[in-house]
Amino acid sequence: MAKTIELNIRRQDTPYSPPYWQRFSIPYRRGHNIVSALMVIREHPHTREGKRVDPVAWEFNCMEEVCGACSMMINGRPRQACSTLVDSLDQPIRLEPLSKFPVVRDLMVDRSKIFNDLKRVRAWIEIDGAWDIHEGAPRIAPETWRENYLFSRCMSCGCCLEACPEYAVEKDFVGPAALAAVRLMNNHPTGRYHRRQRLHAIMGDDGLSNCGNAQNCVRVCPKQIPLTTAIGELGRQTSLQLLRDLFGKSE
Repeated sequence: MAKTIELNIRRQDTPYSPPYWQRFSIPYRRGHNIVSALMVIREHPHTREGKRVDPVAWEFNCMEEVCGACSMMINGRPRQACSTLVDSLDQPIRLEPLSKFPVVRDLMVDRSKIFNDLKRVRAWIEIDGAWDIHEGAPRIAPETWRENYLFSRCMSCGCCLEACPEYAVEKDFVGPAALAAVRLMNNHPTGRYHRRQRLHAIMGDDGLSNCGNAQNCVRVCPKQIPLTTAIGELGRQTSLQLLRDLFGKSE
């Protein structure tokens, strides 16, 4: 018998319908990742028992672990489907949608909360590139540039949020991704102009103090972003900001 790839996929037809499991079997091919395996099922949507079903719905875009769209639970761990090779997994491979976000259909989830949390902490640069590059433009030291690059790789995939025991759609905790974005933006020469507002956004309820220091986030981040380092640095920054507020000091 030819070698096959066995997949158990948790499916859900609508956001409000109950989930159910279906088993699929596809011919083995060396180099398959989870996305390419799902593409084979999409072309031939038959269960292992031979029943024709609707193709499995999931999201993907870049296929280069850059966009973060293809996040899902793979054998119980939040991962990127495009960079997870079938040969590295135990079979049958179990695929489920991320549990911390509302299911749209099958493996597709609504990650709007991630982007709403980024808005809450003002995770953007108000003005960038408006400096006269010949006179007066701030210079970034190579060491600072390297530090910032580590955090700039975040692709809002949601893996850290899936692993965080304090994060959930029904809770208001901003989560490690938004906290790391605060650290990144506050370390930017222009981003520093709104440093105080960002720190205030995470100093109240559902901000930095809600982190339970489980450190699950840094273990599952596909980009190895030092999330716990950012959280530790923000602890010092918010403490100093509290003293500034108390004594009426400016930045």
